[in-house]
Amino acid sequence: MASLNLSASLQPSQFKLSSVYIASRRQFPRALSLKPYRISDIRDLSFSPLPEHQRTYVQSRFPSKTWGCSLDGSWGVRRHEKEYQIVCLAAAAADAEDHEVASSKVENSTQKSALVTGGFFFMWYFLNVIFNILNKKVYNYFPYPYFVSVVHLMVGVAYCLVCWSVGLPKRAPIDKELFLLLTPVAFCHALGHVMTNVSFATVAVSFTHTIKALEPFFNAAASQFVLGHQIPFALWLSLAPVVIGVSMASLTELSFNWTGFISAMVSNIAFTYRSIYSKKAMTGMDSTNVYAYISIIALLFCLPPAIIIEGPQLAQHGFADAIAKVGLYKFLSDLFWIGMFYHLYNQVATNTLERVAPLTHAVGNVLKRVFVIGFSIVAFGNKISTQTGIGTVIAIVGVALYSLIKANMEEHKKT
Repeated sequence: MASLNLSASLQPSQFKLSSVYIASRRQFPRALSLKPYRISDIRDLSFSPLPEHQRTYVQSRFPSKTWGCSLDGSWGVRRHEKEYQIVCLAAAAADAEDHEVASSKVENSTQKSALVTGGFFFMWYFLNVIFNILNKKVYNYFPYPYFVSVVHLMVGVAYCLVCWSVGLPKRAPIDKELFLLLTPVAFCHALGHVMTNVSFATVAVSFTHTIKALEPFFNAAASQFVLGHQIPFALWLSLAPVVIGVSMASLTELSFNWTGFISAMVSNIAFTYRSIYSKKAMTGMDSTNVYAYISIIALLFCLPPAIIIEGPQLAQHGFADAIAKVGLYKFLSDLFWIGMFYHLYNQVATNTLERVAPLTHAVGNVLKRVFVIGFSIVAFGNKISTQTGIGTVIAIVGVALYSLIKANMEEHKKT
């Protein structure tokens, strides 16, 4: 199968052709009226390969054993043949128009895809910022992070069940093997989630996110010492600003306490092991269904400690105090909305990361943390020392360097 460019003067009509397309056992996809022309002198013909984007195929008829094709795609004609009946596709204007239409469609498709991806990033950031602000406001009058963590997951599970019931998405079946693979992932997810909320409840949101900037350090350490992967020196070197920045911010953080600091550190470790177990539990199931099952299993892990640790206090005065401060309706609506925003921002984050390359993902994740820290400081009017501000900036820059280096390494490995 080949495509040839033909420029010929046909006697007696002097009709100038732009293209002839040769194919075997393939029909032209559009209904066109093709007119046969008879050429008596092969000197009237000149051939050259067409660019790929201009190649269209139509069925053509030639005497048997007339045409031959070499390995480089050039065509030749046997000299002893005097007449050749061809079916030609007229003319240059049609080729140019088809190419312009095709290019326009590709350009429109690319622009549409970029807009959709940008919309995902916007929703990811927006939902994350709103969740962190509302979540902290709830802790200001209802400081029970274990129970609130259960609410986050419970609302998310209810949302998943409703979506499954209407087929958006269709529920993927789960067997015992998959359940056992997802259980350690869900346990680490539950532990990291609860510890993050304990930190949110006891220190400023901006400080918790500064500490959580150390998560890449724990990921690198786990890869090196647990999985046995060799981490390049450049990657370790990029983590030095992260450690230095977090240390500077912690020393002068006005809201610092050990409970909030240690809880955030434990959440870093938990999410690191979640990543390790997630790689072992790779499955063909779509991300929406996987996250739904992880949320259900994680909820089962979160319920017992919430009941044991905070249950008695909640029964005695916890619920009553919250209702007395803000009223029953606001209390229940706040719990519902922080649960919805928690689930939606995690789900949108998962869907967003499926659409982009690792480098874009890395940059997006760093910018998300910057947005959350900045908006939380503005929303709550948190006072931070100069050293804390400088340390936070250094830590974020370090995370950005680490993410960019790692993403480039992964892209190079794939190439």
